[in-house]
Formats: sequence, C-alpha cells, structure tokens
Amino acid sequence: MHESSKTNKIRGEEFRSRYFLGRVIDIGCGPDIVVPQAIPFDEAQGDAQRMLDYFQAESFDCVHSSHCLEHMRDVNSTLQQWWALVKPGGYLVIVVPDEDLYEQGAWPSLFNADHKATFRLGKLKSWSPVSYDLEELIRGLPGSEIVDACIQDDAINRRLIKNNITELGRIFFKLARQRRRAFRLLGRIGIPVNPLSLAFDRLENALGIPVDQTLGPALAQIQLIARKAG
Repeated sequence: MHESSKTNKIRGEEFRSRYFLGRVIDIGCGPDIVVPQAIPFDEAQGDAQRMLDYFQAESFDCVHSSHCLEHMRDVNSTLQQWWALVKPGGYLVIVVPDEDLYEQGAWPSLFNADHKATFRLGKLKSWSPVSYDLEELIRGLPGSEIVDACIQDDAINRRLIKNNITELGRIFFKLARQRRRAFRLLGRIGIPVNPLSLAFDRLENALGIPVDQTLGPALAQIQLIARKAG
C-alpha cells in the first residue's frame, strides 16, 4: 500500500525541507518510512499508544504518522502521547483515512478489519459510530497551532465512491476480492489473466460493487500539520 510514498509524491521538496528537518520519528511506518533519516517505530519497536515509555518528552522536531491512528484503541490518549514527543516549535504531521472516501459508509470497516476509528474534517455529523473530527482533536492539544488541514483525494474516481454499503454489497465485495486473489495467483504461475481481470473489474464497477481504490495510486485521506507553541 505504501501510503507515505504515495503522499510524498504530492508533497514536494519544499514540504519535506520545511517539516522533516532535525530529529524525526515515523510512527506506524512499516517498511515505508517517510524520509530516510526518520527513526522508524512500528509493532516491532513497541506500542504506539505508549510512546513515552520509549522516548523522552519533547525529543523530536517532527512526529509523523500515516495511517496508524485509526488502529489505536484510545485515539485521544494516543494523540496526547504523540504530541508530548514534539519539541516546542516542532511539528506533528498526521495522515488518516477520510471516512467518506475510504470507509464509504460501512462500519465495521469493509476494507480493513483492524480499523477502530474513522476520521472526518469539518463535518458536524457522521454516519460512523466511532467518528472523530481530526481538526477538533488536534485543537484540544496544549499549545497546538494548526498549520494546515486538508483532504487528499488524488487519483480518486468519485463515481465509484459509495454513500452506504449494504450487507449485500459486503457479500459481493468479498466475492470480488476472492476473484482478484485467484487471478493474482494465476498470474504468478504464468497464466495470462490481465484482459479477463480488466473485464471483471469493469463488470464489478458497473454492478456497483465497492472498490478500495487505495490499493492503486489513489489517496483517500486527511492530512493535518500542527505546530507546538514555544
């Protein structure tokens, strides 16, 4: 999936030179670290909800996390831990899935069963029972100044986005996912399936079967940058 690599393609060098200077930690990065000099922190390194067990407070110029917060059991407590790591004058750069673009009205998550929360930006109401307004969360952190907050939807085909996914839609999605896995397996053993796979993709889209566009180049996320006063 490599969401950080996809996001970096639209950030540009000016973004990196402004926010990813000094000591940087990348929480929940997996193998896709945001910049080479960042300290990686993932499951192998410990519990992302208890960062102060591993690092001193105010020890990083930038704390970055992409597509990790939605996996945390306690969103508020986790954010407080991450924020505590930021030096005065430093930055928190956080990326989470946008609940409408990614989850598409389905909860529990159809596309990632480990998601424990959904996020919105500026909406007063949500269909999700576990929804958080990311900007509101960050404003509640002591000394926080929001530098930028935006929805990133590059390469998204909005005609394929659903407002609600029914139980029947879930069944069809699971069948389509099994079909794609079977086709990938056939491709690995040298059986040409690309033309047939594309035909199935078009048919499934025409039938309105839910699609996770982020498996390709698309972004369906919120990015927020906050500076700590100091």
